[in-house]
Amino acid sequence: MTPRPVTPRERGATVIPDRVVARIAARAGREALSARPNRPARPAPPDPGASAHVHGSTARIRLAVELPYPTDLAAAARELQRQVTQRVGRLTGLEITEVTLAIRRLLPEGSNGRVG
Repeated sequence: MTPRPVTPRERGATVIPDRVVARIAARAGREALSARPNRPARPAPPDPGASAHVHGSTARIRLAVELPYPTDLAAAARELQRQVTQRVGRLTGLEITEVTLAIRRLLPEGSNGRVG
């Protein structure tokens, strides 16, 4: 007698904790910020703060970032969201439904990250 195939419901599911998705998102954010075109030579920006909420096969991400100034903030934010969505989705297999950005600070061009 051959064993019957196991249905997906009986196999279970892989669960990725929120904190793991948050770490992946922070890394993806750092990679995206470091790879910006036309980025003036300066130290790499600090790692973004990240949090995530996973629900089933979807996730919502929140990143707190520092961005260079002057720059087109709206375009920079959209590109960062796009790159983080793609990278985290590819690495985790989750559908990223939202990437919310909080800009902690703007770093003036020519600064070493210190303001004031």
